[in-house]
Amino acid sequence: MFNIHVKPSRELRNNYAQFSSILKDHDQIIITNKGKGEAVLISIEDYADYEEYVHRRYVREKLSEAEAAATKPDAVWLNHEEFWDDLV
Repeated sequence: MFNIHVKPSRELRNNYAQFSSILKDHDQIIITNKGKGEAVLISIEDYADYEEYVHRRYVREKLSEAEAAATKPDAVWLNHEEFWDDLV
């Protein structure tokens, strides 16, 4: 499991090496400004994993919507040529 670190924004510039080391361990850093959370830093690998997760969830939702629409009696089906003609 990862750890969450909380750091004030004023430490960003002078402590980049420390921040980079924290991120390499797949930990997260919450950046605060005047005591309030303002941003979260994560490693680029963790960001890529997050983006893949969001994309997969989106595709699953759209497939579920398509399956539901396909079962309706008034569903309109296009043949191969009609489909590609509609895209142009």
